[in-house]
Amino acid sequence: MNQQRLRHAAMPEKPTLDGLEQVWVARWEDDGTYRFDRSKTREQIYSIDTPPPTVSGSLHVGHVFSYTHTDTIARYQRMRGREVFYPMGWDDNGLPTERRVQNHFGVRCDPSVPYDPDFTPPAKPDPKRQISVSRGNFIELCERLTAEDEKAFEELWRRLGLSVDWSMTYATIDAGARAASQRAFLRTLARGEAYLAEAPTLWDVSFRTAVAQAELEDREWPGAFHRVSFYGEKGPVWIETTRPELLPACVALVAHPDDERYQPLFGTSVLTPLFGAEVPVLAHHLAEPDKGSGIAMVCTFGDITDVTWWRELALETRPIIGKDGRLLPEPPEGVEQEPYKELAGKTVHSARERVVELLRESGDLDGDPRPTRRMVKFYEKGDRPLEIVTTRQWYIRNGGRDPELRERLLDRGAELRWHPPHMKVRYDNWVRGLAGDWLISRQRFFGVPIPVWYPLDGSGEPDYSRPLVPPEDLLPMDPSSQVPDGYTEDQRGVPGGFMGDPDIMDTWATSSLTPEIAGGWERDPDLFGRVFPMDLRPQAHEIIRTWLFSTVVRAHQEFGTLPWRDVVIAGWILDPDRKKMSKSKGNVTTPLGLLEEYGSDAIRYWAASGRPGTDTAFDTGQIKVGRRLAIKILNASKFVLGFPDSDAAVTEPLDLAMLAQLSSVVEEATQAFEGYDYTRAMEAAERFFWAFCDDYLELVKARAYESGPAAASAHAALRQALDVLLRLFAPFLPFVTEEVWSWWRPGSVHRAAWPSVPAGAGDPAVLTVASDVLARIRKAKSAVKLSMRAEVSRLTVSGPEIALVRLAQDDLCGAGNVEEFVLDDGPEFAVEVTLEQ
Repeated sequence: MNQQRLRHAAMPEKPTLDGLEQVWVARWEDDGTYRFDRSKTREQIYSIDTPPPTVSGSLHVGHVFSYTHTDTIARYQRMRGREVFYPMGWDDNGLPTERRVQNHFGVRCDPSVPYDPDFTPPAKPDPKRQISVSRGNFIELCERLTAEDEKAFEELWRRLGLSVDWSMTYATIDAGARAASQRAFLRTLARGEAYLAEAPTLWDVSFRTAVAQAELEDREWPGAFHRVSFYGEKGPVWIETTRPELLPACVALVAHPDDERYQPLFGTSVLTPLFGAEVPVLAHHLAEPDKGSGIAMVCTFGDITDVTWWRELALETRPIIGKDGRLLPEPPEGVEQEPYKELAGKTVHSARERVVELLRESGDLDGDPRPTRRMVKFYEKGDRPLEIVTTRQWYIRNGGRDPELRERLLDRGAELRWHPPHMKVRYDNWVRGLAGDWLISRQRFFGVPIPVWYPLDGSGEPDYSRPLVPPEDLLPMDPSSQVPDGYTEDQRGVPGGFMGDPDIMDTWATSSLTPEIAGGWERDPDLFGRVFPMDLRPQAHEIIRTWLFSTVVRAHQEFGTLPWRDVVIAGWILDPDRKKMSKSKGNVTTPLGLLEEYGSDAIRYWAASGRPGTDTAFDTGQIKVGRRLAIKILNASKFVLGFPDSDAAVTEPLDLAMLAQLSSVVEEATQAFEGYDYTRAMEAAERFFWAFCDDYLELVKARAYESGPAAASAHAALRQALDVLLRLFAPFLPFVTEEVWSWWRPGSVHRAAWPSVPAGAGDPAVLTVASDVLARIRKAKSAVKLSMRAEVSRLTVSGPEIALVRLAQDDLCGAGNVEEFVLDDGPEFAVEVTLEQ
């Protein structure tokens, strides 16, 4: 520790909050105040799996909100004597970064373009006319922009006062993260938990990538019902569909087995209108008799139900939609060429319009389409409805198709300690509702490459059943630029040679390993043994299904354990219209201006006022309250420290009563923090502090300015209370508490012990009753608009509490400027104030 730092700072004549952040951020860094001491044992360490924020532009107050919560817990645990492992990561791979790079530099990635070592992005980028660049150039631009964003993020986090060890940062695209992600993949592959499969896949046609179940959003979307006739042996069979463009992809009609209308048709076949394909009529329990005409067409593929019917009824496949969202150039087998050629190459929307025209011309459309709005699946970051395209993808088993594994993962959720407890229901519901395994491959560019190659046969076709894998000591690796053992680069892409897997992993496939990445899994075994499994995962509730669940899956598979024991769930920040703040909605408030206007402690106060799991409205009024609190701490501390330091014993009843009340506050705040209720801990400290300032300081002031044993008792009590209060407030208001601590204490308040005030002989009711009497004196003076220093000629207190009042009599006389004090027995508590007129 810097020796200069151990000297007391001079107490300023006029304390101010201005500039505290700059002073203390620098001092904390110089002194290593939050530096992690890795020599401690696992039992002495408290480790946090800090959420790595997505590096794609700027932070908003929602980030400040949730990260402040975590920091209050980290600071509390540090003061409890634990060595806190509190790293910060940056989530910088994936679509958000790619989209930002495309718009920022005016480029788009085209893997067919050769790498240009001298490439310079346009001086005036045009997001609407993006130029094509190689994958290598695109990745370099991603790395360049994320480095700039990370620097800005760190500066803001430091200003907010996060007590992170900034020497331990990581990024989800750095070498350590890539190696950990690829190692975990190879091990799941070796255990049979990862597999490659060709299957119907939810596909975003804009981003041209597969999408996992956890990334879906249901959004209302306009459409129309079309009543269309199929040709049966006994006449027309009418179906109603919102997707007539999929008629060429139709492979069956299905109705409920109990629907008497269609039972005669089961086992027969019908012809599709326009395209003349023969399809069977089958029974399935998922058909809804009361929906439309009660019979539905099964297409490959229109929605998830189509996939279920296709799989359970063992239907054939007639794909017509390509990865670009346009209809394929050739019709599937069994579909007539003539009408289909009018649809080839069209978008889904254009194909739908043309099919409706053709149906109308052929007489197979009954009436006009009926407008409707329906729920359609979207990629959470996408703008167009998803299609279902048959593709080859990598999956990790997660219980979606394995009931036994699902139950084990539900048990893992039950082992976790949830804060608040009701959030566990979201985990359980997600696990029970899984419809398939975790699709982890993505057809994008900036991410962790899937570390496999495939041998090519004599005709140049890949043998996907025999993936070639690298040894772990070569990780991280990129199959697009490295070659497998036994091959040379000139064998890439040629018959008898090899090809690298072109895909990258889903960003969650890496983020699900944040405890392993931050803890140095396999890279730093000594550190990993000291911090894993971690103690805490703080996160938002909307990513329980993604980040939390996937992290549990990976730790369960690799280590047979939970990744952490406690989970604290943050709520959302809402705008004035009670809508979630998000960059995509354009309703965010950025924090820098607020930090400059109100100061970091005020922003942290507002954030800490939001309870775990509770959505909180953004409120500058609450921020202003926080600033007033910080200013009051400065001024009250200056008042307290203006009296002589005293080693005297606390003897006066009022002083002992104040310390007894403070002891209860410490106990309440400690219990609250132990239960991860940082808000209740702050409220307890704040409630006492305002009463301390409004009542106790006023009651004790006159005595404190005197001399003798009674004054020395006041001086000692004041300093004891300030010492405890600064430590109680330190997790929430780190800058003002550190500033005041530096006026009279060595070291940092943030390395001081959490307060533990033993209950003394004082009766807390003495201060309670004295405060009540003082309040009545003030009220009487205010009613006649007299100064608070106006003289009270006579004060009469009666009732059973007079024994308590007698113990504070002298202090009440001094605070109220009372000339005559009368205590009178009586059945009820009463205070009579006679003022000089």
